[in-house]
Amino acid sequence: MIEAVGIAAGIIGIIAWGPQIIQVWVHKRHDGISIPTFCVVALSLFLWLIYGIAIDSLAMIFSNILVLSVMLIIIIGVRQCRKNEALENN
Repeated sequence: MIEAVGIAAGIIGIIAWGPQIIQVWVHKRHDGISIPTFCVVALSLFLWLIYGIAIDSLAMIFSNILVLSVMLIIIIGVRQCRKNEALENN
């Protein structure tokens, strides 16, 4: 039962990134997104993933893998937007 709560929390955490994905990939807006901050948060989530593996928590493993994947999608989108913007300005 407690793992189900953790999985639900992870799914909600993933849904929370949805608007950010839409802003970056659909609207091509990346202003205000700090790649270094995203990298620090990703490192923290990676460490939580290691912890989840160590304690054999399916909820932590599942949630952290998915959130890290979503963050990677956002980072790739931001880098692509910034690269395209730089090319347009030259």
